[in-house]
Amino acid sequence: MRDYSLPDMTGRTVLQVIPDLAAGGAERTTIEMAEAIVLAGGTALVASRGGRLEDELQAAGGEFIRMNVRSKNPVAMAGNARRLARLIRERGVDIIHARSRAPAWSAKSAAHRTGIAFVTTYHGAYGGTSALKKRYNGVMAAGDRVIANSDWIAQHVRAEHGVDPSRLVTIPRGVDLEAFDPANVSGERVTAFRDQWGLSGAPDTALVLLLPGRLTGWKGHAVAVDALARLDRIEQDTFRLVFAGDPQGRDAYVQDLQDRIVDADLTSVVRIVDHAADMPAAYLASDIVLAPSTRPEAFGRVAAEASAMGRPVIASDHGGARETIVEGLTGARFRPDDAAEMAGAMRTLRDIGPGGRQAMGEAGRAHVTEHFSKRGLQIATLKVYRDVLDERA
Repeated sequence: MRDYSLPDMTGRTVLQVIPDLAAGGAERTTIEMAEAIVLAGGTALVASRGGRLEDELQAAGGEFIRMNVRSKNPVAMAGNARRLARLIRERGVDIIHARSRAPAWSAKSAAHRTGIAFVTTYHGAYGGTSALKKRYNGVMAAGDRVIANSDWIAQHVRAEHGVDPSRLVTIPRGVDLEAFDPANVSGERVTAFRDQWGLSGAPDTALVLLLPGRLTGWKGHAVAVDALARLDRIEQDTFRLVFAGDPQGRDAYVQDLQDRIVDADLTSVVRIVDHAADMPAAYLASDIVLAPSTRPEAFGRVAAEASAMGRPVIASDHGGARETIVEGLTGARFRPDDAAEMAGAMRTLRDIGPGGRQAMGEAGRAHVTEHFSKRGLQIATLKVYRDVLDERA
């Protein structure tokens, strides 16, 4: 059904290109924009290797086109450029929107061959200092419009690539405020997670610390373990720490993390569980949410979603967290990789009691509602599409 509150995309076709549809902020934003394009009267295509979010994309009205655009092999990238150009001509695509570097090179070539608009979203502060790496990263700043998903990323893009301000726009990632609404989550959904996480035997007073996200080193699991290790045994027993995420093949990392937990004598306090498909209920099953990334998060969807669910957040003081978490009001920030400061933040949020944590959660939801809604993301991105189309017209 057409939504007339959205910028009009009637008769327009947008092709988004992303390596995978597994899990993550870029993938979630891809689906949210497919939904918006269709609601605005357009056609939404997504070229990707695919993943567990394929069904959600199709439920949102998007059309999935299987293509291995993840490969960094120059021959494969050239082949993908030809395939994308053929798809553009066959389906009458008006805009190609790239959300990662390897597919962006293929998308840029396809856009040049077919004469259509090329848009990019700069989803992260890509590493590398060599001239070759900077050139590879630079494709993300080469769009007719370059979307930065936080003010921090916009500053990085300006400093790294010197993008003309007329081509650069900041559009923060958005939270679905209907899905991520405490009032819309049943108690049964919450209880299911606490049972799944083995919390039924924990003291009623133990606070659940949740660190959701894929199991990889830079997400800060080790910092969280080290922070708990700095507390005495009585303090440790006032917490239960849950790591909820997929290893995605990083079995060695998971083993190292388990060894760290054993060495710190925290096996009764820390548990590693599977990815949580029902994130709204997972947040409500916790008392405090952790986002201790050792590298700056471009935006930090976990922090924003947890705030929307009325949960205070402890986050590393860098990157997008400085925009999503208001120190002392919606949560606490600590120096990145500083286990002692993180332990202090845990104590602080424990000691303010249920009323203090509830007040933080309420302030967090208000902050996200005002600045980081899914609908705001959708409207702003559709406006970018309309602007580049109008310029070309």
